[in-house]
Amino acid sequence: MMNRSAVGHGTVGGLLMGIYPALIMGDVLRTILLATIGAVVSFCVSLLLGSLTKRKK
Repeated sequence: MMNRSAVGHGTVGGLLMGIYPALIMGDVLRTILLATIGAVVSFCVSLLLGSLTKRKK
């Protein structure tokens, strides 16, 4: 009879081995690039909206 720890480790290991082929390096780099662009755009929009609201006050 297997203990719960072994079953948990087997489940996590199987999950990681199933996900691993989907993590192609190109996809990871594209995700990093898109996240960076999104953060920069969000920051710029926040600055723009902040300056617009200060002018109205």
